[in-house]
Amino acid sequence: MESTSPEYDLPAAAWRKSSYSGGSGGECLEVADAPAPHTVPVRDSKVPDGPRLTFPGAVWQTFLAGLKQP
Repeated sequence: MESTSPEYDLPAAAWRKSSYSGGSGGECLEVADAPAPHTVPVRDSKVPDGPRLTFPGAVWQTFLAGLKQP
């Protein structure tokens, strides 16, 4: 369900980390505002020039809901 998205201008995107990440530089994902409707771009904060993935919005919401479960 994931795909790389070279057609999007992701290098120019405003990336942000979760408020739960802290400042230790650990393992973090960053997300950006969607360059297209119903997509969520994601990258590794430790490798900001590395690969970027986009996920369908519904898939991302399911992922987030799973994180919130005990």
